[in-house]
Amino acid sequence: MTTVFHRAPRATLPVAVAGDGIEIIDSTGKRYIDACGGAAVSCLGHSNQRVIDAIKRQAQQLAYAHTSFFTTDVAEELADRLVEAAPAGLEHVYFVSGGSEAVEAALKLARQYFVEKGEPQRRHFIARRQSYHGNTLGALAIGGNAWRREPFLPLLIEAHHVSPCYAYRDQQAGETDEAYAQRLADELEQKIIELGADNVAAFVAETVVGATAGAVPPVRTYLKKIRAVCDKYGVLLILDEIMSGMGRTGYLYACDEDGVAPDLLTIAKGLGAGYQPIGATLVSDRIYRTIVDGSGFFQHGHTYLGHATACAAALEVQRVIAEEKLLDNVKARGEQLRASLREHYGAHPHVGDVRGRGLFVGVELVRDRDTKATFDPALKLHAAVKREAMQRGLMVYPMGGTIDGVHGDHILVAPPFICTAQQIDTIVERLSGAIDAALASAGA
Repeated sequence: MTTVFHRAPRATLPVAVAGDGIEIIDSTGKRYIDACGGAAVSCLGHSNQRVIDAIKRQAQQLAYAHTSFFTTDVAEELADRLVEAAPAGLEHVYFVSGGSEAVEAALKLARQYFVEKGEPQRRHFIARRQSYHGNTLGALAIGGNAWRREPFLPLLIEAHHVSPCYAYRDQQAGETDEAYAQRLADELEQKIIELGADNVAAFVAETVVGATAGAVPPVRTYLKKIRAVCDKYGVLLILDEIMSGMGRTGYLYACDEDGVAPDLLTIAKGLGAGYQPIGATLVSDRIYRTIVDGSGFFQHGHTYLGHATACAAALEVQRVIAEEKLLDNVKARGEQLRASLREHYGAHPHVGDVRGRGLFVGVELVRDRDTKATFDPALKLHAAVKREAMQRGLMVYPMGGTIDGVHGDHILVAPPFICTAQQIDTIVERLSGAIDAALASAGA
């Protein structure tokens, strides 16, 4: 009997004892290719000696210093490095311990910015249905996944939601990308007007939708049109790149591919690559200066902000990615992964869509390819895929409720940046077997 309160207490989990490259090894010696990086976290695999050594050095020198007393060289250098590569205007970094904390900080920064600016009536946040921004109460409130929100609704702050940019499901027949993006931008504008243009603080969106919908990228002009709407009404744009950022799409910041700079940007997961828990909120100079020149104090904080050992790990992760030119590999292997999956499933009756950017790829399963009808949620097809994949020594990240929190199944594939062409072939082969077995078990 375990005394650990696991996230799924009824499940009996294998015991992970070691990591080797892109594989995790359990206590029986079985190896699993980590084709999802846990949750798009382990971008350098599980045994990068440079990062391990950096952690050792920092822990021996100084493991932790509270940020109300000290800063550290590693925090300063990491922030400089992140800002140097960041979209224009993002000139400051607020370090936290993970993604949910990064989103909470972004929400509070947006609110405090308007309070200090003399616009305290700006209290409304708008996000998108089927988004996921974290599990703490503020992040959960702006998230758009109905299943995750429902038990906690009485505890959540008021938030408002508009349609996601989900071309496979929502783009109309004959509608161009430009027209689809404009329709969504118009919907956001109408929501802002409905709430009162002077009452809205920020619009929050994942640059590429991650866990809840499975690597759904925006159509090309969407984010530029959204940025224009936000600017028109003085609304801040918060982009969530907790999953999609830090190189996952082939760009250090996913929004660079869209040519858009947000006012606040959240990162985590791949920032520390799983070697240490760390996240961050990148902040525009405009927001920073308003607070610094106003109260001079951000009314927020946690014990482990700017943790020295975590910053040392993340700094070395960034060095490895740059020096080994891993973003080039992400782009090349990502193209290979999507092409191979489309070759396997281009005419498959139960695969509706293969999508994504870089090594951030989603496969959406459907009962009927022509109508896009979903499987009965009671079948838990996504769970069957995970089970079959694990039996084959493969970790992927399937989820249900793709469409509305209840209906739909997808698989998220997000392997480490270091994976080889041969390893991509093995991932596709094992995933193909897992999907076929899961569909057979569902009677498809």
